[in-house]
Amino acid sequence: MSENNKLYTEDSIESLSPLEFTRLRPGVYAGDTTYSTQLLVEIVSNAVDEFRLGHGNKIEVIVNKDVISVRDYGQGFIPNSFREDGKTILEAAFSVLNTSGKYREDGTYEGTSLGSFGIGSKITTFLSHWLKAVTWRDGKTEQIDFKEGVFDTRKVEDYPKKDSGTCVTWQPSEEFFTHTEVDMKVIKPLFETISCLCPGLSIILNDNGTEIIYKSEHGLNDLVDKAVAAKEIIKNRFNINFVDGKNKMDLVMTYTSNYSSTIVPYVNTGLTESGPHITQLKTVLTREFNKFFREKKWLKEKDENLTGDDIQEGMYLVFNMTAPNVSYDAQVKSRITKIDTKPFVQALSENLQIWFMNNEKELKEIADKAISARKARDAAKKAREAVRETQKKKKEKVVKFDSKLADCNSKNRKECEIYITEGDSASGNLKMARNNLTQAVMPVRGKILNTQKATLAQIQKNAEIMTMIDAFGLIIDPKTMSVTYKPEDLRYGKIIIMSDADVDGAHIKNLFYTFIWNFCPQLIMDGYIYAGVPPLYKITTSKGYVYLKNDEALEQYKIENKGKKFSVNRLKGLGEMSVEETEETLTDPKNRIIKQITVEDIETTNILFDQLMGTGVTARKAYIKAHSEEATYNAE
Repeated sequence: MSENNKLYTEDSIESLSPLEFTRLRPGVYAGDTTYSTQLLVEIVSNAVDEFRLGHGNKIEVIVNKDVISVRDYGQGFIPNSFREDGKTILEAAFSVLNTSGKYREDGTYEGTSLGSFGIGSKITTFLSHWLKAVTWRDGKTEQIDFKEGVFDTRKVEDYPKKDSGTCVTWQPSEEFFTHTEVDMKVIKPLFETISCLCPGLSIILNDNGTEIIYKSEHGLNDLVDKAVAAKEIIKNRFNINFVDGKNKMDLVMTYTSNYSSTIVPYVNTGLTESGPHITQLKTVLTREFNKFFREKKWLKEKDENLTGDDIQEGMYLVFNMTAPNVSYDAQVKSRITKIDTKPFVQALSENLQIWFMNNEKELKEIADKAISARKARDAAKKAREAVRETQKKKKEKVVKFDSKLADCNSKNRKECEIYITEGDSASGNLKMARNNLTQAVMPVRGKILNTQKATLAQIQKNAEIMTMIDAFGLIIDPKTMSVTYKPEDLRYGKIIIMSDADVDGAHIKNLFYTFIWNFCPQLIMDGYIYAGVPPLYKITTSKGYVYLKNDEALEQYKIENKGKKFSVNRLKGLGEMSVEETEETLTDPKNRIIKQITVEDIETTNILFDQLMGTGVTARKAYIKAHSEEATYNAE
């Protein structure tokens, strides 16, 4: 037997305590460990549960570098109340896994809390250098301290004040997080959202000495106001404030001039990604809209029903369900596996019918938009069928596009454009934010082959490049063994390479340009190739926000707005931007920045490509280091 073939014996079996397992595999419970943000989210979620139960209307959060504190004014824990295992209730709440008062439907929290696993506060203890928890209730206070996840001290005193609540303070450990501080680009929008989901709740954030108060007067409508701005095409939004025992739902729906749809689903104040609650509400929307449109004869008897995509075009819908006994697939609670949707489905159906009767003018606008979307879809289908029939008659090869290509529908291919991105995460928001009529999106996996020294035979073996060749409408000429095209056969008037605004993104662009320049340079000569320029910063002021493309633009903005209050948010990349941000900066022709790639000197360009993309590693590194911030393109 080889020495490398280790035997599986009884010594291979280990039993780890919850503390040991959490510290060994922090990502299992904390998710992304780049920042310690999830720990703050867990503690704040507990505080929000107290508010939703009717205890306290204020949460105070203090962030001082990597020391975080959360104070709520809820019920508090019963001080110095011991369990059978010798631990107080407060100590168990922060150290004994799967310990919670939120499991049972008939318990204090009625099974509707966001924190339902009994894990969040414990992982905060386990993944911190130290944690202090203080509770006030019934005229007494109890304080407990942990060091490296292990209980250290307890102190119990009288407390003459009338208020109650809990304060948790901790310092995350650098052993488990790349950055021990919280990511404010995540926390600030989250607090703003929570305040809209919980009208009447004030979240007071002290961010390293700067105080921000988050409080909403109009609930979900405040969220919608910020998202849709002046894009609404209807006057009267659809609102639901539904209460049936433990089941509650706040919902706001409007329609915009956008082609994309946005559904923002919250359950027990937590944002979700998927689950039966989303699927079934979409089904109700599709059914009720179709039913009303037929009653009004806007859909003829011969017409097929509109699809969900037709009806949802331009829709912006946000809802928050409060429901008992919700099951999730993980601690981060993004995917719901079980929820009783019957009361919510019924409430949505009944309220839609009332809204329809009182807003016929609004519904006609929505119907016209949906029917127009259906016509575009049908036209695109007929166009595809016509192309297939023509190809069949001419015995031409039918192009088999990559299944990840999200194509556009226009018959006029000159007005069409395609975005090329790296990976599915970068393409996801582009697909939702694009104009389906004229904008296509296709992700490629990773960085494509460096083709500077590649042969055509090597190109033909590369699936990513061959997919692009087919999608663009290019052909490989067997006589000249080169990539070429006929202008009338090109499928897009613009080919836009879209990558992140960083050095890695620039490299991805260069690999793409290398392929085009070496195998089909005429595309550049004829003006088909463009570079997308995503913003690097988002500046928020009291009057709104602006986007800035680079550091130079930021510095100029600071000079021009010296003395004014504004916040700076560095956008991480295409995959981290919201659908609205993507639409505003990348797909909207009025606001986006795309730069046409041109060549002034062919010989110089050939030398430059050979220097940058050839085999001379040392020279390439030196050039990139010296010129990475100097790349410019001629504007469209």
